[in-house]
Amino acid sequence: MNQFSHICSSNSHHVGPFSESVENFGPTSTVHWWHDRAMSDVEVTRLVRGDEARAARTFAMMAAVFEEPSDPLEDSYLNNLLRSDSFWAIAAFLGSDVIGGLTAHTVPLTRTAQSEVFVYDLAVHHEHRRQGIAARLLHELRVTAALEGIYDIFVVADNDDVGALDFYRTQEGTGTPVTMFSFTEPRAS
Repeated sequence: MNQFSHICSSNSHHVGPFSESVENFGPTSTVHWWHDRAMSDVEVTRLVRGDEARAARTFAMMAAVFEEPSDPLEDSYLNNLLRSDSFWAIAAFLGSDVIGGLTAHTVPLTRTAQSEVFVYDLAVHHEHRRQGIAARLLHELRVTAALEGIYDIFVVADNDDVGALDFYRTQEGTGTPVTMFSFTEPRAS
């Protein structure tokens, strides 16, 4: 199973305008609009420079959800990721525990002076699925991107990952029939 084939983990639709008005949200990157008592204890925030330790834990949790091997990332690598305006790392925390994560990349367009955001991975810890965590992560991305003038977000999901497809549809995503090709060059020994 690859990174594109997990419910609450990965990716498949173009997410267009959303129902909440951007003006309803302040400049903070933490959204607290869930009213459920259990959900109010969950912090969802964009990770930025200085959050290297939280990012390392988030990325390790995501790799574990995908059952993929991962290498420990050096602080300098994490710092470069987190200081980049084009990289999005959004994490959900219950206390100090990482329970969800989303990574995405800003893609500058060439047909117009705008950008879109590509959601690369979305993962929720197995014990916290079906609790709205994935929806909160995606919502945080949508609101924060809109505050930066980016209104179009897209995500790729395997056609046989019914759970992921259903999730993105419930988030007002519109499916687009495309075929994605991957190219991997052999690595030098």
